[in-house]
Amino acid sequence: MEGFGESMIVIGRVCTIIPLLLLVTLFMGKRSIGELPVFDFIIIITLGSVAGADIAEPDVRHISIVVAVLTLGILQRVVSQLSVVFRWFGRMVTFEPTVIFSNGNFHVKNMKKIRYSLDNVLHMLREKDIFDLAEIDLAIIEANGRLTVLKN
Repeated sequence: MEGFGESMIVIGRVCTIIPLLLLVTLFMGKRSIGELPVFDFIIIITLGSVAGADIAEPDVRHISIVVAVLTLGILQRVVSQLSVVFRWFGRMVTFEPTVIFSNGNFHVKNMKKIRYSLDNVLHMLREKDIFDLAEIDLAIIEANGRLTVLKN
């Protein structure tokens, strides 16, 4: 019977923590799901870890997990608001776009800085159906790691 009781505790925790995670994620807003800046990525990983500890470990106090989830959601919301209001703060907690191609040349120094190889970039260009570098005026690796290309 002891195993049944622990199973019921886990089921109860899943049934309470998942709706709480949903509410906190909705509270955090679309920004945390769409572009996924680095700070939001950290928050999401941490939320998953906290929720996993709650579900898998019946000895952990459930209320502590609830407080942690709510605190993480509020922290993410505060940091995202500060990032909008104070540009310097936003640059501290996320990546900046990086120009990797302009004026017909690759910016190898910038590519090394963000640890993208020429092969990575060429692959990303092919995914955008660009096979001739002469078609490109400007190429930027965005903060979320996606390639943006301005064609001639």
